[in-house]
Amino acid sequence: MTGKATEDFTPGWARHAVWYQIFPERFCNGDPSNDPTPDSLNGSLHGGALHPGWRTHPWSSDWYALQPWERASGKALMDNLPDRRYGGDIAGILQRLPYLQELGVTAIYLNPVFDAPSHHKYDAATLHHVDVHFGPDPSGDRALMALEVPDDPATWVWTSADRLMLKLIAQAHARGMRVIFDGVFNHVGVRHWAFLDLIKHQRKSRFRSWFKVTSWRDDPDGFQYESWRGHATLPELRQENGTLAEGPLAYINAVTRRWMAPQGDVSRGIDGWRLDVAPCLPHGFWKGWRTLVKQVNPQAYLVAENIRDVEFNTPYLQGDEFDAVMNYNFAFACDEFFFRDEQRITATEFDQKLAELRHAYPPCVAPVMQNLFGSHDTARLASHAVNRDKLDYRRFDEAYHPRDSRVPALDARKPDAHARALHKLFVLFQMAYLGAPMVYMGDEAGLWGANDPCCRKPMLWRELSHDAEASAPDGSRREPPDTVAFDEDLFAHYKRCIAIRDAVPVLRTGSVETLVSNDLLGLLVHLRSDEGSGEHALVAINRGNGPVETSLSLPAGKWVEQPSGRPVKADARGKVTLKVGPLAGVVLSLQLS
Repeated sequence: MTGKATEDFTPGWARHAVWYQIFPERFCNGDPSNDPTPDSLNGSLHGGALHPGWRTHPWSSDWYALQPWERASGKALMDNLPDRRYGGDIAGILQRLPYLQELGVTAIYLNPVFDAPSHHKYDAATLHHVDVHFGPDPSGDRALMALEVPDDPATWVWTSADRLMLKLIAQAHARGMRVIFDGVFNHVGVRHWAFLDLIKHQRKSRFRSWFKVTSWRDDPDGFQYESWRGHATLPELRQENGTLAEGPLAYINAVTRRWMAPQGDVSRGIDGWRLDVAPCLPHGFWKGWRTLVKQVNPQAYLVAENIRDVEFNTPYLQGDEFDAVMNYNFAFACDEFFFRDEQRITATEFDQKLAELRHAYPPCVAPVMQNLFGSHDTARLASHAVNRDKLDYRRFDEAYHPRDSRVPALDARKPDAHARALHKLFVLFQMAYLGAPMVYMGDEAGLWGANDPCCRKPMLWRELSHDAEASAPDGSRREPPDTVAFDEDLFAHYKRCIAIRDAVPVLRTGSVETLVSNDLLGLLVHLRSDEGSGEHALVAINRGNGPVETSLSLPAGKWVEQPSGRPVKADARGKVTLKVGPLAGVVLSLQLS
C-alpha cells in the first residue's frame, strides 16, 4: 500500500459511532395532517391502480391482515404491501430523538428522504427537496417547487419539509448525534422532473443526454430505456468517460453541496452519505465526488452499499473513494456462527473470518466499518434467529434478490426464548467488537419479519397498543396469535451493551488478540488492547448450550466486570477464572490507576 492507503483517511468521530438506521416512512407518524394521498403514489410500483377506498394504514394493525380497501382491491397480500403508507415523517423523528439518546445512539443513517412516490424513496422525483409528505405543508411545498427551474440551483427554494429537515439535523447535532443521508445517484424515478421532460419531448428534450435511452417513441420498439435491475420505475442515469454524464453530474454535485452546507454553512449540514448500489457507478465518479465532499467537509463519512467480497471491496477502500462499506461480510460471518445449528461454523472459523476482514483493508478502515446485521433489504435480525439454517445470507443475491419476500419459505412467527437469547448474544458481541455497530430501527424493540417488504413493518412504540399477528402470510389464521408489543427486556439489553461500549473506549479503538477459540465448547475470547493508553478489555462469547469455565493469564492490574464493576480476582499464579453461562457473554475491563 502506498499514498492515502497508508494514512488515516477516515473521520475520527466515525470509530466512536453507534449507528441507528431509520426508514422514515415507517418510524413515527408525528404529524398526521401531512399523510400521503392516493395521488402521491402516482409513479410508484403499484400507484395508479389503487382501490377508491385507499387510505393511510393503521400504524398498530396486524401486518398480515388485509384492511377493507385491500380486500376490495382483489389483490393478494404481497401486491397490497407496496401500496401501504403509514405516514412516518420528520416530525416523528424529531419527537423520538430522546428515545434514540436514551438508547445510546450517536449517529443516524436515514434511508432516502427526497421527494418520491414510493414508500422507500429510492425512486426520486427530485434530489434537492425532502419529500413533501415528510414535512408540514405538502401542497404549499409543491407550489414552491413549481416556481423553480429544477436544473438551475440558483432558482432552488427551501420548502417547509426542507427546513424541517434542517431543524432535525440541528437538534440531532445538539444531542451529540451525527446524521447521514442515503445518496441514490445511479438512478431516479419515473416521476423525476428530468425524466418527465424526456417522456414528453423525447429526442427534443434537453435532458435526453441524462438517461440511457435505447429507442424512442417513434421507433419500431417504442420508448425504451435502461433501468436498475430491469425495474422500469427506476431509469438509470447515463455514464460517459468513466463518470456520470455532464448534466446529471453537475446536478448531483449541486445537491451534494446543498445538503452538506445549507446556504454555505457546513455546521447546518449532514455529516456524510451512505451510497446506494455503489458498484453500479464507475470508480471515476466516486473519486471525483469524494474530492468534492471532502472539500466541503473533511470530516464527512462516506459508506458504500457494497454487498460483495473482500477482493471486490478493496479498490473502493484505498482513501480516494469511500471510508467504509456497510459491513455485510461481518453480518455473513455472524450469521454463520450465531444463527446456524446444523450448518454452524466453529469458533475458530468465525475468528478467522473476522481476522480476514480486520486485515483486508488499510488499518484505519476496520474501526469505522458499519457493522450491521440486518437492514431494510434483509430479513430482520430476530427472524434470522428463528430461521436458522434456512437461507445462506452470504449468497445475498440468491437469498434476497429479486426482493420479493421469502414468506412463507421463512417462518414469520414471533421469536421464542432461544431465538431471543441468540439475538442478545449477537448484540453483545456486536457492541463489543471493532467497528461501528449499526442497529436497524425496531431490532431493539423486538420487531421481527422476513425480507422486503416484511422487514419494513412500522416501528413498535411503548405507548401504542399493537394488534396481535393473528393472520399468517398465506391468509390463514395463526393459532395462537402472536402478541406484538415493545420488548422492554430486549431494549434494556441493547441499552446496556451500548453503555458498555461507551464506558470502555478500547472496545472502539483497540487491537484484537484471540486468547481462546474452543470449537468443542463454542467459546471465543478476545483481548482488546491499546498499547498507547495501556487500556485493555476482555470479551468472551459462549455460543454453546452449556456453561463454560476457563483460566486465563491477563495483563496485571485490577480487572472488573462490565457493567456491574464487580472486581475479578486472580489466583496466586495471577490467573483469572472466567465463567460464562450458556448463550451468554462476559466483558471485563482493566481499571487504570
